Parts: sequence; C-alpha cells; structure tokens
Amino acid sequence: MTASTDLLVDAFGRIREVVEEVVTGLSPDELSTQPDDDANSIGWLVWHLTRIQDDHVAGAADTEQIWTSGGWYERFDLPFAADATGYGHSSKDVAAVRDLSAQLLTDYHEAVHDNTVQFLAGVGDKDLKRIVDRAWTPPVTLGVRLISVIADDLQHAGQAAYVRGMLGR
Repeated sequence: MTASTDLLVDAFGRIREVVEEVVTGLSPDELSTQPDDDANSIGWLVWHLTRIQDDHVAGAADTEQIWTSGGWYERFDLPFAADATGYGHSSKDVAAVRDLSAQLLTDYHEAVHDNTVQFLAGVGDKDLKRIVDRAWTPPVTLGVRLISVIADDLQHAGQAAYVRGMLGR
C-alpha cells in the first residue's frame, strides 16, 4: 500500500470505530428512535452510511456489493429493494428501519469495512486518478469518490452520535 491508501484505510477505520461506539449497548427500540418526525434514527443512519460505502466501493471495484453477496439483504429483511441505499428516503422509510440489533449493524459494517480495506490494498496512487463516474462535471476519480464516501460516512456517524446523546446514552 502507498501513503495515500494508508491514509484512506485509517479514515475508514475511524468510521468503523464511531459506528461501533454509537450502537454498542443500544436496544432495537433505541436504535429505531426518531427524535422527531423528520429526524433519522441511529439504526437508519448506520445502515445508510454502511450501504453507501458498500455501494460506492463495489462500484469502484466493479464487484458485487457485500449487501447481496454476503446475504445481508436477507438478514436485515427491510422493506426496500436490494439496491436501496437510503438515498432519498422519506421519514416513513426511516421509520421502517426497525427491530435491528446493534450486533447486526456492526457485523454488516465490519464486513463492508473489511471489503474496503481489501480493495484499498490493491490500489496505487495512479489508480486514485482513474475515472469511476462520468455522470458529473468534472468526472469523478476513484480518489474523489473515496473521500466523498469518507466525508458522507463521518457526517452520518456524527449525526448518529448526536441522536445517541439525545437519548441520554
């Protein structure tokens, strides 16, 4: 690995640490609590940030997502299509993410994290310049995509930590 990929692995590791801290010890009811009708629950936030990482890394690696290849879609048993990531979800959709255990959320996140680290082990500095999405202007490189995932995941992990604080936990 290069210094660049070492930094990326470190950043993804920090997300994993926050995910574990934010869900540990919470009941399924606490994980699905929405502080108000328009707020996201901890369970939904952690599911969503993990789905985004899974989706985007799989897309960049041109592989199947862990969500489907690892049977997580069936284990979560959510009322969404297999390709749903939470993007554009309504408050009603957020409320449908219920009855999840902290263990299920951390196990899925750990599987996605391990897959991300394995992918990064094969990425060199030149690879970070590879275009992975031409739908944007300018086109998105692998490096930009990975930083975008890190930023989005950390933002949602912070939101989940805030909601945990609101629960007094």
